Amino acid sequence: MPLGTLDRSPPPFFRQGQSAFSKLILFSALALFLMVTDARFKLTNPIRVAVATALYPFQWMIMRPLEMARGGGEHFMSLSDAQNGQKAAERRLAQQAQRAAQVEQLTLENDRLRKLLLLRERTATSGQAAEVVYEAADAFTRRVVVDKGSAHGVRPGSPVMDEAGILGQVTRVYPLSSEVTLIIDRDHTIPVLNTRTGARSVVYGDPSNHGGTLELKFMAGNADVQAGDILSTSGVDGVYPPGIPVARVDKVERRADSAFAKILCQPVANALGARHVLILEPFSAQIPLNAGEPSVQNTPKKGVKK
Repeated sequence: MPLGTLDRSPPPFFRQGQSAFSKLILFSALALFLMVTDARFKLTNPIRVAVATALYPFQWMIMRPLEMARGGGEHFMSLSDAQNGQKAAERRLAQQAQRAAQVEQLTLENDRLRKLLLLRERTATSGQAAEVVYEAADAFTRRVVVDKGSAHGVRPGSPVMDEAGILGQVTRVYPLSSEVTLIIDRDHTIPVLNTRTGARSVVYGDPSNHGGTLELKFMAGNADVQAGDILSTSGVDGVYPPGIPVARVDKVERRADSAFAKILCQPVANALGARHVLILEPFSAQIPLNAGEPSVQNTPKKGVKK
């Protein structure tokens, strides 16, 4: 064979296959498809539940040293701090005792008035205690994980509070744990009632994601809102029981270039450091059907003689 007919080009060292750009397009399209289907149809929820259940023992083991260190720090707390806390607790106890005497009288009067006006009796709110395990690993949200899940009767949408007021709402439930979205999250809203004026409004989470405050939006510039006003749950959303403190008005800015005032509030709950919480049942699940209302079949139609 003549030497001129031989192929002198060296063979490729590695077989390339598809180009890197083709692989990028393919996997980008696949990732986009999975994100859209997960957002629309929640296809990966069973996978999340299975992974969370499998990883829970490892999370529990990893958190033990931190819990031991935290418990040791609390055990060796200085005597002066303990005495100051005791004095503050005694002052609060005296104030609560005075308020409790007034609340008992007001509750009795309220019950009598409701019976007189034939109004529905208020339902008692039941709940269960839980402990915050860790914060969710997402820098763009304000969420925590508690150690109670669907195995303990927790349902999505359940309100969560601490000893001071509303802390957030359960947004995702696993068998042994639950994810709670705090009220300072930018996507969280809650209907509130100004306890001084009785005006209803909606308070929104902090849009800056780092301040830990709340904002009372869409309030007119001449609205009767003052610094120091207490905002409590109104109960009109069917989620939060009425009358639970939510926030305290901190700052009111009335601007001439806007028809609405900028109202900043501070949550009464310890949103950034809560450890022990109470998970309540959704308010709509506690409202019984009113047996006194006439049914559609038994209501006589107008213009028809019986």
